[in-house]
Amino acid sequence: MPYLVLGLLLFLSTHSARLFAADNRAQYIAHYGLMKWKLAYSIVSIIGFALIVWGYGQARLDPVVLWNAPIWTRHLAALLTLPAFILLAAAYVPGTLIKSKLGHPMVAGVKLWALAHLIANGTLADVLLFGSFLAWAVASFSISRRIDRAEGLIRPQGSLSRDAIAAVLGVVAWFAFVRYLHLSLIGVAPFG
Repeated sequence: MPYLVLGLLLFLSTHSARLFAADNRAQYIAHYGLMKWKLAYSIVSIIGFALIVWGYGQARLDPVVLWNAPIWTRHLAALLTLPAFILLAAAYVPGTLIKSKLGHPMVAGVKLWALAHLIANGTLADVLLFGSFLAWAVASFSISRRIDRAEGLIRPQGSLSRDAIAAVLGVVAWFAFVRYLHLSLIGVAPFG
């Protein structure tokens, strides 16, 4: 479990630098340059992610069960992740209404993904992993929205046709992941 915790600290702290350490981030960029910041950010994020994957895999070998989630919670989690995938797609499809209204659809998607997995899983490793991501996403979304308002950020109005593209991409990605990839990558069939 220590590798999972270390991975979470590395990954989530790098993804929080703009929110919680903006001055330090700006000083680093001013001193070393944007490309070196991006390189350091990427390296630490990749190491953190690898530690999360490895640590979570190790924790699953000898799980500490906190509660036994009913089987129907897997189906609920799979359904809750559908809008999470659509929000993820909306973060990358330019000109969506979703992005113009939410501002940070990827972080909103992470919130749904983490909540869905907390509902369906009851081990200590699950609570650490998904609870950490949920807490980070809630804080990140709130602070990001506050920063946007303070800076007077106004996003261009999106279009329904762009939302439709994001929805189709999100549904296709969700279906592929739930039907084919989740079992082979995670070892759990959401609808199985």
